[in-house]
Amino acid sequence: MGPIGASDDWRWDGYSTSWVEIDGQRMHSVTGGGHWGGGMIISANDHALFGQFISQNGRWDDRQMLPKDWMGRSTSPTPTLDEYGFLWWLNRGGDANRNLPMSAFSALGAGGHCIWIDPEDDVFAVMRWLAPAKTQSFLEALVARSEIRTVPAGWQP
Repeated sequence: MGPIGASDDWRWDGYSTSWVEIDGQRMHSVTGGGHWGGGMIISANDHALFGQFISQNGRWDDRQMLPKDWMGRSTSPTPTLDEYGFLWWLNRGGDANRNLPMSAFSALGAGGHCIWIDPEDDVFAVMRWLAPAKTQSFLEALVARSEIRTVPAGWQP
């Protein structure tokens, strides 16, 4: 998070019951997202920076920080669920929204927090505290607005 300009106040919090011992050291086992009492605690600005980083295929400035094939692998369906990759929900399978690009994917968190990425159109959106039932209609409206279908060069949150 440091190399992409994120603040130093984001954190991973473990649940009170999620302690494990690894090599004699007691530590929290942290889930993937902020689920009411544990997970990733992050500002909207840092959330947006992370979304931009992922939308750039794990690249920031001139530095490829994730392996080049990481996002391709991350957005490939798992053997057990065709709409899920490595912590990313994919717009495919029975629940796919046909009004959104099939290549789109998202990370969903508690409270309606979402990072949505449309790699075809070079668009990403970060939603915070959006009622989950409204997410799909919001994304459809976003995609329908042609003037926001691309991220302006040099975008900064």
